[in-house]
Amino acid sequence: MGTFLISKRKNDEFQFVLKAGNGEVILTSEGYTSKAGCTNGIESVRKNSQDDTKFDRKEATNGKLYFNLKATNGQIIGSSQMYASASGRDNGIESVKKNAPDAEVKEDL
Repeated sequence: MGTFLISKRKNDEFQFVLKAGNGEVILTSEGYTSKAGCTNGIESVRKNSQDDTKFDRKEATNGKLYFNLKATNGQIIGSSQMYASASGRDNGIESVKKNAPDAEVKEDL
């Protein structure tokens, strides 16, 4: 079972990561000015992660692959790590789809 972990950045913004059952980070959020905004971001991930069209598959300038998860309004709500292959990236997307809906929310503040 996955876990959303809310933490605070050095600039006092809140962020969350989604970890798979094995503890690996599979999605990292943008920064939020409030904890409530961060919590809303988690709910947006839960909802939008079930729609494959919300995953934007990208390639970085160094050739590594990654994905962004977008909300209905087109705003990026989370980004993946870098992957060496398309199959690795696709496995990451599947992991988000599987783990996000029922992931427990924890705090590290």
